[in-house]
Amino acid sequence: MAQRKIPMRKDIVTGEMVPKKELVRVVKNKEGEVSIDPSGKKSGRGAYIHLNVDVAKKQKLIRLLIKLLVLVFLMIFMMN
Repeated sequence: MAQRKIPMRKDIVTGEMVPKKELVRVVKNKEGEVSIDPSGKKSGRGAYIHLNVDVAKKQKLIRLLIKLLVLVFLMIFMMN
């Protein structure tokens, strides 16, 4: 049997490519509401983040994570 391809996504915190199942998707919909998408199927612009506390502590990004997400979403929507 052929081995299946594992979908990879880029973690916006570390910039690393990680298997999709290890990440959580954050979505901004047309109404401007930001929400977590555990299924990965909500419509709207999304970004993937790895919710590993050790990674966040190592990079000192626990408090900056929310600001980073807002900045990324603003940049994405200003481009469109």
